[in-house]
Amino acid sequence: MRRIFPVRTLILVSGDLAVFAAALWLALFIRNFEIPERDLLRQHLLPFALLFTVWTLLFIVTGLYENLVLVHRQALVARLALAQGINVLLAALFFFLVPAFGITPKTILLIDLLVSVALIVIWRLIIFPRLFGWPRQCALIIGANNELTELSNELATTRIVDVETLGMEYLESPEKLASEVNRRMEVSGPDLIILDTDHPAVAAALPRLYKSLFSGVSFVNAMDAYEDIFGRVPLALMSDQWVVQHVPQYEFYDGMKRAFDVVVGGIGFICSLVFYPFIIVAIKLETAGPAFIVQERIGQHERRITLYKFRSMERNDISLGKDKAPNRVTRVGAFLRGSRLDELPQLFSVMLGDLSLIGPRPELPAGVALYEAEISYYAMRHLIKPGLSGWAQLYHNAHPHHVADVAATKEKLSYDLYYLKHRSFVLDLVVVLKTVRKLVMQSGK
Repeated sequence: MRRIFPVRTLILVSGDLAVFAAALWLALFIRNFEIPERDLLRQHLLPFALLFTVWTLLFIVTGLYENLVLVHRQALVARLALAQGINVLLAALFFFLVPAFGITPKTILLIDLLVSVALIVIWRLIIFPRLFGWPRQCALIIGANNELTELSNELATTRIVDVETLGMEYLESPEKLASEVNRRMEVSGPDLIILDTDHPAVAAALPRLYKSLFSGVSFVNAMDAYEDIFGRVPLALMSDQWVVQHVPQYEFYDGMKRAFDVVVGGIGFICSLVFYPFIIVAIKLETAGPAFIVQERIGQHERRITLYKFRSMERNDISLGKDKAPNRVTRVGAFLRGSRLDELPQLFSVMLGDLSLIGPRPELPAGVALYEAEISYYAMRHLIKPGLSGWAQLYHNAHPHHVADVAATKEKLSYDLYYLKHRSFVLDLVVVLKTVRKLVMQSGK
């Protein structure tokens, strides 16, 4: 079975870089109305290559490689306009504030910006969708649960997929299911079959469906399809088999990540000490009490760890429940939370090895005890170190701060498990870039 978006991102990145390179060549050609000489190309290649790399990173930050954006044209146009607008400013600053390359290509830069905008629009909105995108298809979804319903609704809104569903009435027996699938094949001829292979009837019917492969039909596992679209693992489809198959150990990656945490966390901690006196004075001027709070959290392998933060509330309250005493966020605390400055002392925990820069959010012991009793596979998030930022921190917007909320925590766990399964240097880079964007836009809480 394949995934819905097997190589789309790789094709897009390669195409974007090719477009930027083509725009530079055309800019040099238009500037002098002659084929650019090799020396002229060499002179401009290095600085513009660095600029193109920055542009591509910005495309990642603005979400131009996310699957939900790729299948929604309106969202794609909006983010593309935002990214290209910022790219114009970055290009101007790059050459006029960094004169080390010995060139200030005002005219060429202006032409290149205009040409690159035109080419990227043509590539992204016309060429890619027709050659490498997902042309209008008929998808047959086999299974019956809330996640598959959500997936069906999302695919239907893209306007590039006609969706049919085989629900509970066809899951009574493998024979009935296979017969109906074969009938649908003859009538509507689906291009894509998304199926819940963990369902007993679906698994038993698979041998009767293999002949569909010879008709050019693609089979996609429902869990893979859900992950591709939503960036999280559907908890309803979790099983012990999934755990064994998708929680690998990456010793080299873990070792390199630890080295990265020590170096970057150490530099960040030393540099952050400059802000400490100002933050401490601001906290003390508004409210009485300690400038720092100390909290016990659950770390990797469910080991208890101690975290330090700047106090952002009237008091250090780590109780759970809706009957807790009122404890408001101070004005200074609101600023510290919005800018994430309250978490600067946690860089010390990163150096100690209790935290990583990227990982699941560390939770309170009382919350962990509750959630492990109520949510299946919750303990899996403790297989890796918690982090200052992470996949769930970016994409889950309903985190229950110091309040027990099983439903919200289930959704957050689905993002944590996605990171656990797909963790890599590339995914960590994406998290870092998007965290920077979130901090700049002050959208974090």
